[in-house]
Amino acid sequence: MPRHTVRLLVALACVHAAAAAAPQPPPGQGVTGSIRGSVRVLRPAAAPVRRPSVGGLGLSQAPLAADSARPIVYLEKAPAGAFEERGAGRSRMTQRNETFLPSVLAIHAGASVDFPNEDQTYHNVFSLSRALRFDLGRYATGQSKAVRFEQPGIVRVFCDIHSHMSAFILVFNHRYFDAAGPDDRYAIDAVPPGRYTVAAWHDGMVRGVQTVMVPDDGGAVELNFELR
Repeated sequence: MPRHTVRLLVALACVHAAAAAAPQPPPGQGVTGSIRGSVRVLRPAAAPVRRPSVGGLGLSQAPLAADSARPIVYLEKAPAGAFEERGAGRSRMTQRNETFLPSVLAIHAGASVDFPNEDQTYHNVFSLSRALRFDLGRYATGQSKAVRFEQPGIVRVFCDIHSHMSAFILVFNHRYFDAAGPDDRYAIDAVPPGRYTVAAWHDGMVRGVQTVMVPDDGGAVELNFELR
């Protein structure tokens, strides 16, 4: 398994042993800070391509739609106590113009994702990923189906009808992550003081890793990435 994939899987799993060793706020204090900055993607975006056959769906590395594949920034080890939290609410991955929008989605374990069909054709959303296997079956325009993601991991999503459609769902076991916005900015808030390793994920792999210190008195720390 490629090193960058192993690194992300470890971060997504966030085992309790790592949590016990992670930075904690000083006793009796609830001071927190934030890690924020910009993520510039310097490498040219690859155009989506069609997979050669249905039999290769689980192994395909077809590039994603660049307009909706925003970089994800996250803490490789979350602060202690983050693992007892459970995700709630819903996210949305729309099927429009035979494309998943967004084509990269980051969620907390326990959250649900809706897959509405806004095309004038049928879609069939499914995944063969180890973290979660599912098949929603075919459904028409105007309909929507949902999936609850209980386990952390990387879930690659496809459409059984349109071979060029694919997306990633990154399921974290903590809430210390954010997707860069259209202005390339991200923000990870409510981070206890301590030293952290921060990773930037884009286009199917970890492309940047940096270390940052959140001071004892909290406040915002600027951490910028340039991804190649």
